[in-house]
Amino acid sequence: MRQVSILGIGQLPVREHWELSIRDLAVAAGREALNDADIKRVDALYVGNMTSGSLNQQHQLGAVVADFLGQWGVEAVRMEAACGSAGSALRQGLLAVASGECDAVLAIGVEKMTETPGRDTTTALVGAADAEYEAVHGVTFVGLNALVMRRYMHEYGYEHADFAPFALNAHANGAKNPNAMFRDPISAKAYQRGRVVADPISLYDASPIGDGAAAVLLVPTAKAPQAVRIIGSAVAIDTLAIHDRQDPLWLAAAEQSAQRAYQQAGLGPADIDLFEAHDAFSVMAALSLEACGFAGRGEGVRLAQAGEILPTGRVPISTMGGLKARGHPVGATGLYQIVETVLQLRGAAGEAQIDGAHTAMAQNVGGSGATVVTHILQRA
Repeated sequence: MRQVSILGIGQLPVREHWELSIRDLAVAAGREALNDADIKRVDALYVGNMTSGSLNQQHQLGAVVADFLGQWGVEAVRMEAACGSAGSALRQGLLAVASGECDAVLAIGVEKMTETPGRDTTTALVGAADAEYEAVHGVTFVGLNALVMRRYMHEYGYEHADFAPFALNAHANGAKNPNAMFRDPISAKAYQRGRVVADPISLYDASPIGDGAAAVLLVPTAKAPQAVRIIGSAVAIDTLAIHDRQDPLWLAAAEQSAQRAYQQAGLGPADIDLFEAHDAFSVMAALSLEACGFAGRGEGVRLAQAGEILPTGRVPISTMGGLKARGHPVGATGLYQIVETVLQLRGAAGEAQIDGAHTAMAQNVGGSGATVVTHILQRA
């Protein structure tokens, strides 16, 4: 298998893009990645997306995007793994290049979510849960995560206010990212006054949806020796329904995919300079830190309280706002994480730059932990 590098990147600001369709978003990000890599033609294109069929009435998204990018005749497929769709698209692109089947692959994540009524968007998002055993009872996706957060608080003795450092860090970092949806820092007082969405999850514990697209251009490392390299890549799954898991407070798929990626890279948690966690909810950030070995069981919140997730901490997370402040265009999020990681490793993250960043990890979570894709990247 060949080593793979990221030669080109592209992204759009996460916004309510009223003037752009889902194809416009994807094509703009894809073209930016092609231009960044100075490549006009690819061998394959993988599009990560969750809701285009239900919210945009557009299936065959791979063909649509390839068509309007002028990539006629190439392999083009839409990848769907709920919130982990973009990470899965990257994973498939990496395998295609690593195997020798392709020499240039474009992976794009895109989502258009803000032009439909809220109830329709909520219904589409709950498709990330088990339709027969969770959604059928009327529980929303936020509601499922609220149950997990409540159980976490009960088991480990935390109060809601203890989760504030996750939101404060994300918003402070998002203020440094021109592509972030929310660019204003928040205070601990604002966090405590946040409107309850699904008890105990408040407005500042939950990531906002948005429209957006991000893309990367993959090539063999031998053809781009100075580009950022992917040195670890793995995906693992857990049960779709939370109640079917042996331990609802342990992200087994996150642990398994991280361990496989660590093994491939020949590294461990102590070697990671920054971690783009899938902080869709505050509790998910804590659970991810624990599953990936950065904190002990039940210690993820304490790690945040100690300031270790800050840009100057031991394991900086949400370095450009994360899902919480950059925004969470669901099927595109995994590639926003990768694009931001590449910027950090290129030393091109501007005000958000983490000093000395050499090795980074990005983890994209589909559903409430059912599909987890982990990538480890390193500066050449």
